[in-house]
Amino acid sequence: MKTKKIFNKKLVNIHILVVWVLSLALMSLSLSGKAQTWSLQQCIDTAQVYNKNLQMGRNNIELGAEREQEAKANLLPKVNLSADYKYFTELPYQLMPQSAFGGPDGMYKEVQMGVPHNMSANIQLAMPLYNPQVYGAIQTTKIASGLSELQYKKTEEQVFFEISNLYYNAQILVHQQQFIEGNLENTQKLLETFELLHSQLMIKKSDVSKVALQKEQLITQRELVKSNLDQVMNALKFSMGISIQQKLEIETEILHQSVAEYSLNQPIDLEIALTQNKLLSSELSTLKNSRLPSVSLYGSYGQAGFGYDEKPNDFLKFYPVSFAGLQLSVPIFNGTVTKRKINQKKIEIQNSELQMNNVAEQNNMLIENATRKRFVTQQTIENTTNQIDLAKTVYDEMVLQQKQGTSSLTEILLADNALREAQQNQLTAIIDYLKADLELKKLTGNISIKN
Repeated sequence: MKTKKIFNKKLVNIHILVVWVLSLALMSLSLSGKAQTWSLQQCIDTAQVYNKNLQMGRNNIELGAEREQEAKANLLPKVNLSADYKYFTELPYQLMPQSAFGGPDGMYKEVQMGVPHNMSANIQLAMPLYNPQVYGAIQTTKIASGLSELQYKKTEEQVFFEISNLYYNAQILVHQQQFIEGNLENTQKLLETFELLHSQLMIKKSDVSKVALQKEQLITQRELVKSNLDQVMNALKFSMGISIQQKLEIETEILHQSVAEYSLNQPIDLEIALTQNKLLSSELSTLKNSRLPSVSLYGSYGQAGFGYDEKPNDFLKFYPVSFAGLQLSVPIFNGTVTKRKINQKKIEIQNSELQMNNVAEQNNMLIENATRKRFVTQQTIENTTNQIDLAKTVYDEMVLQQKQGTSSLTEILLADNALREAQQNQLTAIIDYLKADLELKKLTGNISIKN
């Protein structure tokens, strides 16, 4: 528990430091009014501080620690102070045997006893010496606290995964914009060439119209890509936990490394399933132990006061009252409620074990699929690189032949479409590779907020 407190304290200190640094950075950017180029890691670091789900996760860790301390507090002594005052408008009656005053046996007489003013003040102490349910609750809350930390780690991985995917999507859209701008420039040059040829009556007006149509299609496509990019960037800012009005630009260079092999670690989903099973087992043990007796120490010290306010014997006197003792509580029969709860918990544990097996089998299947997909996308990247070189060569040859009058407009447009398609396929392959690699990291337990 001491180690966990140190860990939580260090975690809080780290987040405070990061909050200060990022707050200063964001403030300086807001004042300058310029958009900063953010790397993927900077986006993730910012989300670690400002993402609302991560903030709630850290609160849940603190909440779990407080619940654990609450369970341990049940072992400490409980001290209560109580005070009471009563004024009897009618004194209570007691039946007294007449034989006590010389009367016949078996005969009773009602007698009002006591004084009208009664008051008391007591300090009571109670401390459990042995209570199996308290010890079970302590163990259960300790496991639940560990479960909160695992769930926070899972949220971190989800944020890492979500931001990475959004960042990759934004990168591919930025490159699509660049390709469209380049293609627009080429189309504009081609349009000018065709207009010149048409003015010299060397080609038909329909050929010029086809190139002009392609230009309009590219302009429409550019607007659509820009709209999609704005939506993705807004989603990225939301995941980071910053305002969507914040100016933000991303790195346009897409980096991908060669295929790497990852060690097979226990994924977070399986860790959570195992911990949930331990939690259910602890709850079952606590239910079984509730049938055991409990022993507690208790005691009380106080003053009892009695008063009479009529002459000639008016008085107010206090007398000490104190006691100490042991209390043994043995549950005997509660209507089979405990038995039914135990049976329910056993069924929950069976489901938990099935869930663990299901998570493990599903994870193995997903690892195999992600490995295969990553391999295929790696091969696709190499193939599309060659396709781009070939398509560019064909396009340049078609343009040259058009100038020489040996190729048609259709051949140029087909070559241009082939080049654009090859460029788009390579971008898609690179992003698919990065996503498959990210998925494989997650499934093998190698994804980390610090990577």
